Amino acid sequence: MTIADIGKIENMECLQDRYEDRDITDAYTSDLLSDVMANASEYSVLITIQAHKNTVAVATLVGVPAIVICNNRPVDDDVLETAASEGIAVFRTAENQFQSSLRIGEGLKDL
Repeated sequence: MTIADIGKIENMECLQDRYEDRDITDAYTSDLLSDVMANASEYSVLITIQAHKNTVAVATLVGVPAIVICNNRPVDDDVLETAASEGIAVFRTAENQFQSSLRIGEGLKDL
């Protein structure tokens, strides 16, 4: 699965599309950013409801190239600008974290 493949998942909206398309090897679902720092793997997609600059900072620190914001949470322009400057893709969905994790897991299962 690549980052661009995430955008092809039903109900996924790409909010920040200035990124280098690369393979995604894992997914991590959490709303606690310290947990993400400690446990998310590089080249994974972060699935969360945390739609702020700190989420982008943590993704950058860990090497997470894509973030999925769930529950149709609003994402401010400054968050998207920060993500663009770091090359991190940002997607949004109306689905919750569990549903989003299942959909992304389906794409990852063939790896």
